[in-house]
Amino acid sequence: MEYTIQKLALLAGVSTRTLRYYDEIGLLKPARINSSGYRIYGQQEVDRLQHILFYRELGVSLDEIKDSVASPAFDADRALEEHRVKLLEKREQLNRLIANVDRTLEQRKGKSAMSDKQKFEGFKQSLIDDNERKYGNEIRAKYGDETIDRSNKKLKNRTEEEHAAVEKLNEQLHRKLAEAFATGDAAGVLAQEAADLHRQWLTFYWDSYNKEAHAGVAQMYVDDERFTAYYDSEQPGTAAFLRDAVLIYTGRA
Repeated sequence: MEYTIQKLALLAGVSTRTLRYYDEIGLLKPARINSSGYRIYGQQEVDRLQHILFYRELGVSLDEIKDSVASPAFDADRALEEHRVKLLEKREQLNRLIANVDRTLEQRKGKSAMSDKQKFEGFKQSLIDDNERKYGNEIRAKYGDETIDRSNKKLKNRTEEEHAAVEKLNEQLHRKLAEAFATGDAAGVLAQEAADLHRQWLTFYWDSYNKEAHAGVAQMYVDDERFTAYYDSEQPGTAAFLRDAVLIYTGRA
């Protein structure tokens, strides 16, 4: 079975513009171009598009999808099994949120009681699941399952006051980091104050603190482009500057 770009777009529920863009970036090339200049897609392209849309549904970036499906080691059956696991996790999270809505409606109608902690359980679990999906393999390999499980438990049991405190601390960290970055001195007073704020921020997520792990996290901000992009969003070079400040702070410079 072969499809023109219009027919494939209709079949998959995407726009022809999307398919053209996938062609431009080398993510999904047509099987051939016919004599009239139309893109023609075969079964192989249909199956590849299905994988792409599975990945997109799970929030995977186009660059990551391209690296995955273009890899010589790409295994379609294994990919489908992984898709299924992740979609089941997503369904479980949606079920938790739906249950949260149901309990909230019952409370508002006076049919049942609901604690403030229960109101946010689904959202906390969503954050944990999202972190696991994005960084789980790396951080578990680096710090071990027990450490990460304890961290997740601490996050899940965080009180409203603790949540407000960590949000405030995060804002203070970014302000101080911007001030310190402007000085260009990672060993300066402002940079070391930023490193200490970063330590305080980490303690809201970690079961215990140690300097080696702190330095390792700071290095990951530079090694992992996802973290680098977050810290460099307003000022390129901020992630490396924070890393240098933390290495000095922890005595690992």
